[in-house]
Amino acid sequence: MSHVIVAGVGMTKFQKPGKHQPYRLMAANAINMAVKDAGISARQIEQAFAAYIYGDSTSGQHAFYDVIQSGIAIVNVHNNCSSGSSALYLARQAVLSGEVECALAFGFEEMQPGALVSHWQDRESPFDRVEPVYEQFNVPQGPIALRTFGSAGRHYMEKYHVDASLFAKVAVKSRSHAVNNPYSLFNTPLTMADVLNDKVIFDNYLTRTMACPPTCGAAAAIICSEAFAKRNGLSHGVKILAQTMTTDTQVSWQDPISSVGADMTKRAANKAYNSAGIGPQEIDVIELHDCFTPNEIINYEALGLCAEGAAIELVEKNDNTYGGKFVVGPSGGLMSKGHPIGATGLAQCAELCWHLRGEAGKRQVTGAKFALQHNIGLGGAVVVTIYGQ
Repeated sequence: MSHVIVAGVGMTKFQKPGKHQPYRLMAANAINMAVKDAGISARQIEQAFAAYIYGDSTSGQHAFYDVIQSGIAIVNVHNNCSSGSSALYLARQAVLSGEVECALAFGFEEMQPGALVSHWQDRESPFDRVEPVYEQFNVPQGPIALRTFGSAGRHYMEKYHVDASLFAKVAVKSRSHAVNNPYSLFNTPLTMADVLNDKVIFDNYLTRTMACPPTCGAAAAIICSEAFAKRNGLSHGVKILAQTMTTDTQVSWQDPISSVGADMTKRAANKAYNSAGIGPQEIDVIELHDCFTPNEIINYEALGLCAEGAAIELVEKNDNTYGGKFVVGPSGGLMSKGHPIGATGLAQCAELCWHLRGEAGKRQVTGAKFALQHNIGLGGAVVVTIYGQ
């Protein structure tokens, strides 16, 4: 089977709510950047997949029409925080199937300030399934994202006898990477004291700088076949070596760590490694779903970067940053770059393609050969993508 190519990428600089352009303009800008980066015409795009979760249906069409109204199939994708990677997954499948040779995946979001909450109070929530976990482990009340990831962090601390300073170290690392990223929302360095003494937002340990901010922005990727790339003289494409999506099993409800997608991640990662024919130790650069720093720690282990309970050693040895085994979140991650939900997975894709193309500027991971992308949507879906040259 031939590999699918990421021929071009683009993204806007992420902004705080209220300081952004309308989603239509942000998305159109990102699409135009990806088209230009690929070196094709927008008319060559045969299908498009638009990711977002806050907006009316067919918002994807509304945004794409600012680029071109070519009458192609456009599918709107809503898979919680993995929506962007889900759009990428569908675009790759469309090309692999042979139905089209060139597809577009793009994502955007206009978010509101504050913690994520359900917008539908008159019907069942998909998160009702996790309530027994909260009851069993006496999880405090709070907004869904804080309850879910906050309780996972608490469970990790109790299970492995560590304290919140471990999560603070990850926040400091992430911000040190963001300093060199012009696309990042936050680029001021942090200290351990800054993180630990910041405002507590959940369960007497989780502080504001351990959580990603609500953000607005857009990102896009042009996906094509190897034959299309060769025929059109596209020379700087990045191969998708493997890509997998997993959803929940009953294991997801056994404890707070599993409830934030750790088991989904483990299964998706193992399948992706097997498909790509490489192991985790061969990965050079990683963009993972660090919506909260406890989740980054949990997913070091779920992705196989270290053994279960060994994340503290990985962090202490600086094996999550430049000079160590892996560079995790060179963009600054969701923690610093921002997390406009529909755009997140495609922004991760853009970042990793830049590294594999040697175009990441001051944050370049030298000699990067293999890259891994990890995107979680609770409720749930995990997408793991492995890229290579």
